[in-house]
Amino acid sequence: MRLVGQDGQQIGIRLLPEALDMARDAGLDLVEVAEKANPPVCRIMDYGKYKYEAAQRAKESRRNSTNIIVKEMKYRPKIGPGDFNTKTRKVRNFLEEGYKVKVTIMFRGREVQHPELGRRILDDISDEVEDVAKVEVYPRLDGRNMVMVLGPVKKKSRKQAARDARQSAGEPAATDTAQ
Repeated sequence: MRLVGQDGQQIGIRLLPEALDMARDAGLDLVEVAEKANPPVCRIMDYGKYKYEAAQRAKESRRNSTNIIVKEMKYRPKIGPGDFNTKTRKVRNFLEEGYKVKVTIMFRGREVQHPELGRRILDDISDEVEDVAKVEVYPRLDGRNMVMVLGPVKKKSRKQAARDARQSAGEPAATDTAQ
């Protein structure tokens, strides 16, 4: 087998008993890293430490990943202004909390003959929340439902907001030049 040392240097091609003796002398483990290679590649390493570090990397990547939750709000084509305002206010709250929102217009019976009514409602919703949301999936008819997905607008960092404020006030942008 081809043997790789604990610090990554190539030791060369060795027999299994000789490689095991080298690993035991170093107080480490002999781990096969590429079994399909010809000859197979083994490495001398502390396998417990390797597994621990791999688990820590996986845990860190899970912590950095974000679970996107999609909330749904259902409307009807004949919705009244009070209900429309209440539901739209709830959609705004979801977006401000960072959730994506799936807005569904449900058609019953002959209402599906007038998709422009549903489209008008979806346009009104997107106009109401345009300061906190952007349309990610534009309205489309899906069977008896018309669906639109809104996503929250990314907030600017403080540094970016300060830079934009300076530029709008006419100040030159600060540059990082080393002297």
